[in-house]
Amino acid sequence: HTHGVIALLVLQLAEVCGLSEDVFIPLISAVPVSKKQSAADLCVSVKRLLQNGAVAAGGDLQSKTQALANQRDAVVEEVSAGRGVILFRLNKLILAQKLLEQLRSEPDVFGVKSELLHHLQGGRTLVEFSSPNIAKKFHAGHLRSTIIGNFIANLKKALGKEVIRVNYLGDWGMQFGLLGAGFERFGSQEKLRTQPLEHLFEVRSCVSFALAQVYVQVNREAERDESVRSAAAEFFRRLEQNEDQALALWRQFREITVDEYKRIYQRLGVHFDHYSGEAFHHHQTQNVLDVLMSQGLLKTTEKGTAVVDLSEAGDMSSYATLVRSDGTSLYITRDVAAALDRKQRFGFDEMIYVTDKSQTVHFQQLFHILQTMGHQWTERCVHVAFGLVQGMSTRRGEVVFLEDVLEEARSRMLNNMRQSSTELDVLMFIKCVCQDFRGPLMSDYKFDWDKVLQAHGDTGVFLQYTHARLCSLLRRHASETHSCCDVSPLVDSRSVSVLQHLLRYDEVLLQSANELQPRHLVIFLMTLSHLAASAHRELPVKGSSAAVAQARLCLFSAVRSVLANGMRILGITPVEKM
Repeated sequence: HTHGVIALLVLQLAEVCGLSEDVFIPLISAVPVSKKQSAADLCVSVKRLLQNGAVAAGGDLQSKTQALANQRDAVVEEVSAGRGVILFRLNKLILAQKLLEQLRSEPDVFGVKSELLHHLQGGRTLVEFSSPNIAKKFHAGHLRSTIIGNFIANLKKALGKEVIRVNYLGDWGMQFGLLGAGFERFGSQEKLRTQPLEHLFEVRSCVSFALAQVYVQVNREAERDESVRSAAAEFFRRLEQNEDQALALWRQFREITVDEYKRIYQRLGVHFDHYSGEAFHHHQTQNVLDVLMSQGLLKTTEKGTAVVDLSEAGDMSSYATLVRSDGTSLYITRDVAAALDRKQRFGFDEMIYVTDKSQTVHFQQLFHILQTMGHQWTERCVHVAFGLVQGMSTRRGEVVFLEDVLEEARSRMLNNMRQSSTELDVLMFIKCVCQDFRGPLMSDYKFDWDKVLQAHGDTGVFLQYTHARLCSLLRRHASETHSCCDVSPLVDSRSVSVLQHLLRYDEVLLQSANELQPRHLVIFLMTLSHLAASAHRELPVKGSSAAVAQARLCLFSAVRSVLANGMRILGITPVEKM
């Protein structure tokens, strides 16, 4: 196990209960540090001991607890029974020694190489995230998918998986009919060169509301124009039939948009291994339909649409449409083709889709279709859904694109900096705080500029500030930060709280990996930062004896390492100065 102290406890439990050590590794938990905290460091749930057959109900449990208590040694100072748990108090010196030793020798893999996480290591994970639509601006919803997907990819990589990051662009479908028909009516190649996305957004607005000019303010009450809708359907048919002129225009829209996106991703510090899109899989849809047809799964309705029956009773009470009556493919048809192609090309062990919760039914249907086709690996496909971001408007207006948000944040930060003369790089924390990483992802999130920009309270800025402050302390005492041999000065309650909290890091990573939710890690790092702030105040390095200063610097260095590692998993680049 990553923490030597736990390995020694596991050994004792295995000996007393006469079972393999592997049984006990997942059963031991670090007791969270809190105001009401008991003196215990670790606990084992009695319920889980019984479930795993480690002990029998009744007297057996009592005798084994007693046997453990009798076996006290240098590591475990006290064993006691709590409500539903067996509690262990560790020798504080050994706790400090083992943890700090490991953090000094392998700071980058602390926690992630734990036996607790061993079963998660190895294999290949494909994460599809961000996935904006071509010719639409990158907005707050895409930002949320980008941040969450980036976190999941970082976490999987940290835990030893090979990770493939895919950006699946919305670059096909009826929307291109609208855009293509609109551009042929209202578009300007000159404006497309100078202000590409702004111009395509104007064209889209005009088409959607059938207004006569590109420049006119969108009138949301304007009646839809039937002729525009017909022209859009006609343009998409031309695309599906590979007509040169329509394809050339489509290609131009796609290239312009992807270049813009890449610039934004660079600004966010996010990268992708593959830019894929619906268009890439468009030509594979016929193959999917042929397979479904040969398996007897594709049915034609009276309206002329082709559907797959998803109902248990086979009575069409639930079905997915894969082909429109005019013969054109749908989003789900291309998604089935994409999943099959990825499995063949990348041979992933698991695939994770990160999109907002409005697509939950879509993914249920997608997984159902793939399973019906006989693909067992679909059981390892997951949709991570998230709520919407509300209230993220800039001073200039309601429609918010990512560029506007970043610029707005930068200008507001500059004002704050003039007031407080604190140097803050907005991009380091906008990724974490522009949506609510502290709550469940499914919750809609109310964006609040004031909360985002405050340096105090539990924000991304607070994590950065704590990290920078620890770096500053270690820089000031650079000549003293050698190996810490004597940990005896670290048995005070403040130091012990920090060490007990660090003991929980691998459990937090396990919880994050099981639920694919960032909040557990965020809360762990916030608590660590608060504990570090208190320790920084109460455990001075300057003016202390050499041995005390050395031990405290070793502790602060350990905290800085774990804080930096955790922040990187969240997608925040730790800064050394602020």
